[in-house]
Parts: sequence; structure tokens; C-alpha cells
Amino acid sequence: MTTTYNCTSDDQRTEGLQHAQRAISEKKCIVLPTDTVYGIGADAFSPLAVTMLLASKGRSRQMPPPVLIPRINALDGLATDVPADARSLAQAFWPGGLTLILHAQPSLDWDLGDTKGTVALRMPDDEIALDLLGLTGPLAVSSANRTGQQAAQTASEARLQLAESVEVYLEGGFRPIKGTAALPSTIVDATSTPFRVVRQGAIELERLREIVPSILGFGETLGEVPAPQPEPGETTADDAPVAAAVEQSPEADIAEPGAPAQAKPE
Repeated sequence: MTTTYNCTSDDQRTEGLQHAQRAISEKKCIVLPTDTVYGIGADAFSPLAVTMLLASKGRSRQMPPPVLIPRINALDGLATDVPADARSLAQAFWPGGLTLILHAQPSLDWDLGDTKGTVALRMPDDEIALDLLGLTGPLAVSSANRTGQQAAQTASEARLQLAESVEVYLEGGFRPIKGTAALPSTIVDATSTPFRVVRQGAIELERLREIVPSILGFGETLGEVPAPQPEPGETTADDAPVAAAVEQSPEADIAEPGAPAQAKPE
């Protein structure tokens, strides 16, 4: 039976988290708040649970869900050959609205869909989400709406769309806050060089470039990346080699991302 818990109440929050943990262990779907929008979550290591998640949304295996993690050090357990710049982005923006597409650990027994060997990871900046992830471990989570519909900003909005396909709804109030538009996470493909923004969202490109100056914005090509600008009074002699290296580097093919650029808000 589908149950909604008001997680602004301490008693209901505790009971709701426990019920959600049981539902995840039983390969069922739950709805939880995140710092961006509400998400529908399932056991990332259960092909059956992920299939149920995709079916609830009306989504195919060609649009696999990203995976939410409870802590940064979980990154190495799920991804392999993590570039230093990807770690720097995670350190700067996790927990928060940044999703990183990385090469998945080949030894893991999971099936998120047609990911082409990649996984999209994020650590959300939401206390309820992190508490649940601490109980369940990594969760496959996609926005809590039917594909093509508006992303839910409350659990009650999510229930109108997902109904009985979800076992537990954790209501935590509006996300991000009442009166603001639903904003997805920014997705960065870190499986090729230079990194690319494949969906612009909560983290602006300028902030990403403060950490990784060479990152390509959504739809940008190599020649469009701005050269680093000198501080007042600095010589520009060292800037030319940097700009030339960006322009002359061969453009790598982009692996099909674990969460496509056209995906709805996560």
C-alpha cells in the first residue's frame, strides 16, 4: 500500500525513512526530496528495481537514471579511472547540484540501462536524501514525474503523476523552495577530454570553469573555449600556449552519457 510521510515531523520522518529503507530492500520504488527537485528512487544494484523505476516514469533503457551517493568517497567504489579534475569538481560542488558522468566500475553487478559503460553520479545537498542514502547505500534516482511532464517540487505533486507505482512518498516541503522554478542538476561528461556540460542546470558554467577552466559549455566546441584572462598588471606571455593547446587538442568522441543531455530534471 502506498504511504506518504510528512518528514517535517520528527516522528513521521523516522518512520518514513524506515519504511523507505524496507521498500528499497524489497526492490520497490520510493519518492524522496533532493536539493533540486523530488526524485523517484530504487536500488541501484537491482535490475528489477531499476526496471520498475523506468516503467513508473514511462522511460526506456536508452535514458538510464543517475545514481545518488551519500558521501564523496563512494565515488571510487562506483567509478573507475576518475580524472583529477573530476575529483576537484566533486570536492567543490558536492553535496550539490552537479552530476558527473564517469566510467563505471566494470566489476559491479548492476544494470541501469544502456549506459555504454558509464555512470552518472551525484551527492545531493538535502538532509532527508542523505539520511536515506546513509541507510540504503547508492540509489538510482530520476526526477519524480512521468517522462515529458513537469518535474515534481513536492511529494504530493509526484504522487499525482506516479500514483501506486511508488511504495513510499517522503514529503519534505517544496524543493528547491516555494516560488522558485524547478532546476535540474548540471551534468558534466568527465569521460573525455576536455570535459563537457551536457545539461546546464543548478551549477553555472562560470563556476565550473573556476575549478576546470577548459570545460566546454553545453553545445560549445573546442575553438569556442575562452582563454584564461590575466589579472590586472600580469603579463600575458603565459596565456598564449594555454589557448593554443586548447585550440589544437584533438576533439575526443563523447561516450553516450549515463544521463542524456535531454533528460528531465534530476
